[in-house]
Amino acid sequence: MKNLFKQAFTYKDSNCTLVADRQEGIKAAQESIKHHRTQLEEYLSTHPKFGWTLKPFPAPEKPLVAKLMAEAGQNANVGPMAAVAGVLADLAVKDMIAACCEVAVVEDGGEVSAVSDVPIDVAFAAGEELLSRRFGFRLCEFPVGVATSSGRFSHALSFGDAEAATVFCGHAGLADAAATAVGNVVKGEDPNAGIQFGIDVAKSIAGVEGVLIVYKGCVGTWGKIPQIIRIDQKNTDGDLF
Repeated sequence: MKNLFKQAFTYKDSNCTLVADRQEGIKAAQESIKHHRTQLEEYLSTHPKFGWTLKPFPAPEKPLVAKLMAEAGQNANVGPMAAVAGVLADLAVKDMIAACCEVAVVEDGGEVSAVSDVPIDVAFAAGEELLSRRFGFRLCEFPVGVATSSGRFSHALSFGDAEAATVFCGHAGLADAAATAVGNVVKGEDPNAGIQFGIDVAKSIAGVEGVLIVYKGCVGTWGKIPQIIRIDQKNTDGDLF
């Protein structure tokens, strides 16, 4: 088993867990998040609509963080800010790889971007919901992005009522935006119908590989889902989120 470095990191609205096989990777991720968040703030100061629109926004050439957020929003038919945490995580992982890391994992507010040569276990988190932290996913194929939207526990805006809509993609930016789009439509009295609405949206977004939706105690899945594992409630210190 590799010796991994794990560190919590908070910078403004980014509340992260960083995991790497090299200490230099942790520093690279921290500097990446600071740099790209600063660039995003500068862009928002001259393009305020980018920060509040709930609709796709034209992708600028730069800064890179805004470009990637806008592209993810366009793919998922949501506003660019729906992808902010995922894109920041993706960019940090890219910089960790540049720092010669073979394990590079960034979790930002529950959105996970990972590249690794060993399996990575992450817990399913949905606030105080019944299934929260009772199971998780063993990530074995990389790169991977995992993002969860909720209409019940998250501070992020959702127009749906799902306990959780978890999306799996090749990158966290798209997963983040897609999870928002999926979560927005999971609602209504019939949980099966609500889940199917979410699955239909997930299917329609190019690049989405799989989705797991929890709504009114029911669970629905579509596509490629990582191995589901049981989480030991007595010891969750190793969980990323």
